[in-house]
Amino acid sequence: MPRGDKSSYTEKQKRKAAHIEESYEKRGVPKDEAAGRAWATVNKESGGGNKSGSGRGVKDTKVSSRKGGKMGGQAAAKRPAAARKANKAR
Repeated sequence: MPRGDKSSYTEKQKRKAAHIEESYEKRGVPKDEAAGRAWATVNKESGGGNKSGSGRGVKDTKVSSRKGGKMGGQAAAKRPAAARKANKAR
């Protein structure tokens, strides 16, 4: 199988990569770079192509997907509740 061949990936993995690639492109990442990052993310979450062989059907880890949500809001969480409420009222 040549490098870059996506035949061993499931349709779900292909859809996920396309969605991630689109998201990177919206943020201004070049198309080639976005595609590479998208497939790297899919591989990290699912361990590569799941279409055949042992280990098929192993659940995705979703490590990368959860990372963004955990990172966001840390600064706000450290502020006292009164300061957050005062800012929200504006």
